[in-house]
Amino acid sequence: MIWLIAFALIALAALGAPFYALIAAIAFAGFHAQGYDLAVVAVEINRLGEMPVLVAIPLFTLAGYLLGESAAPKRLVRLTQALMGWMPGGLAIVALVASALFTALTGASGVTIVALGAVLFPALVAGRYSEKFGLGLVTASGSLGLLFAPSLPLIIYGVVAQQLNTTPQVSVEQLFLAGILPGVMMLAALAVYAVIKSPKLAPEQRRFDVREAWAAVLDAKWELPLPILVLGGIYSGRIAPSEAAALTAVYVFLVTVLIRREIAFKRLPQIVREAMMLVGGILLILGAAFALTNYLIDADIPTQLFQWVQQHVTQKWIFLLVLNVFLLFFGMLLEGYPAIVVLTPLILPIATGYGMDPVHFGILFLANLQIGLFLAPLGMNLFIASYRFRRPVTEVIRASWPFFLILLACTLVITYVPWLSLAFIQR
Repeated sequence: MIWLIAFALIALAALGAPFYALIAAIAFAGFHAQGYDLAVVAVEINRLGEMPVLVAIPLFTLAGYLLGESAAPKRLVRLTQALMGWMPGGLAIVALVASALFTALTGASGVTIVALGAVLFPALVAGRYSEKFGLGLVTASGSLGLLFAPSLPLIIYGVVAQQLNTTPQVSVEQLFLAGILPGVMMLAALAVYAVIKSPKLAPEQRRFDVREAWAAVLDAKWELPLPILVLGGIYSGRIAPSEAAALTAVYVFLVTVLIRREIAFKRLPQIVREAMMLVGGILLILGAAFALTNYLIDADIPTQLFQWVQQHVTQKWIFLLVLNVFLLFFGMLLEGYPAIVVLTPLILPIATGYGMDPVHFGILFLANLQIGLFLAPLGMNLFIASYRFRRPVTEVIRASWPFFLILLACTLVITYVPWLSLAFIQR
């Protein structure tokens, strides 16, 4: 019977059944096999309303959509170009920083490639970088930023991990702090590579243009306070993520709609509808995932998996290596949110059984998913970049391969140096 259910679920997945429906079906089948009233699944989904932190998801998502529809991406690129474009590799560093900031705010790497790619790729080519380098950099940098607050994947991992009652506990605020050093290390590593590959600048290009820098600052005067207010509040612990989300949404609405008037009132319903469709999908997946997590814990499946893994992998360093390969593989196959809600309940108890801190595991998890998004041959961002820049997928793969290897090396450092993730939190 179990094998028949498993085969049916695999067939439904192959036919394109919604992911949340498959997760819920597994939970229904599991509870039914154990003789439970199936209303328990509805109870778990209803628990979404009892989690204040989930308020942050629709608010941050709406703010990200409003920013994406405005001219904020162009102003962000102009500002970073004015401040850093004069340095060796400055233009590439501009692309990296702008993409990381935009992905952190929107929580969607594909949106970064589409929204900023039209600006960054031609600018890199015009700056005498090779098309191969520019294509690879834009594809890779599209996933940067998932480790920086207020990234939605960080919030979702925190919500799912809290359901597992780990020791020590996980909080979204701790994850925001834990992602700082690993995220900066990844950015710095790619920046060094960009400097090495940068073309020689003409004398006039090496001069810092004070007038342009000041003009860019004035042009972005309404966007500049946002990261200071929101991220400063979160990192200082003075405001909760849900409060930061409300502040961000209200501020972005005021700036884009009322002050700059780049988004007309008649466009708001469409933007809100698109944003809430994404939020609805996330919440459906989360609700089904809570039910699945409840079943897995009740059936003692994580403990059984840990015992099986422990029999075959006795050394922690080997387990960590295998874990990276496993997460990279599923990061390539699954988009970020489904991967988080499905894999976290299964793997987190095993990782803590090997002595991993759950916050460290979360950063490691998201670092792997971040680079799995453009891992050949099935990484989602490879196909988004291919469609956006009208290049064959094989060309995108070749162009992004050096960037993948650099980020993979950074991920291994994150794996074996837990201090990077835990330096700013108290344990």
